Amino acid sequence: MSEPEPGSALTAALAAMSLWEIAAVVLALAYLLLAMWEKISCWYAAFASTAIYTVLFWDVNLLMESALQIFYLIMAVYGWWQWRHHRERQQDLHIHRWTPAQHMVAIVGVLCLTLLFGYLLDTRTSAALPYLDSFTTWGAVVTTFMVARKVLENWLYWFVIDGVSIYLYLDRELYLTALLFLVYVVLVVVGFFQWLAIYRRENQNAGKPAALA
Repeated sequence: MSEPEPGSALTAALAAMSLWEIAAVVLALAYLLLAMWEKISCWYAAFASTAIYTVLFWDVNLLMESALQIFYLIMAVYGWWQWRHHRERQQDLHIHRWTPAQHMVAIVGVLCLTLLFGYLLDTRTSAALPYLDSFTTWGAVVTTFMVARKVLENWLYWFVIDGVSIYLYLDRELYLTALLFLVYVVLVVVGFFQWLAIYRRENQNAGKPAALA
């Protein structure tokens, strides 16, 4: 039996990788759409997509991105538990807003961590776009926690993070993932208004003012 030519083996490997990336993209889209409708099943899709991306990013030596996926796996479990725990106790975790002070702490924290880890990556590793990579990583950490806690403004945070991520993934030639994040930018706008409508309806039913400042 003749051995496969190196070129055909490489083509097969790339094709297999693309199939996994397609699966991760489809599951990631399913997560976002289900989250928009507050479906607890969104966390199952998030876990599966993240598990695939953990391997994909590791295989292309995106170590920090791969480490971020580990955090996503943990947060998928945490988010599922939060939503399920409140539902079982008949105390739904309602969409709510953070105060300006909470947003200030979150934003300053992300920027400080971006500068610190960006500097470490820039001076001690050969990482590409270290500050940009650090920004999207730590921004995603904070924003994923906001989703798990059903903070309304998480969609606004994602709009910025996903927009920056498009350039990051294009630079790394992960074109399908870059396309996913382009779709994300559109969907997070839809998601924001979807949650805003629910937020206003729930607060009106509770007799509270629901105007968006």
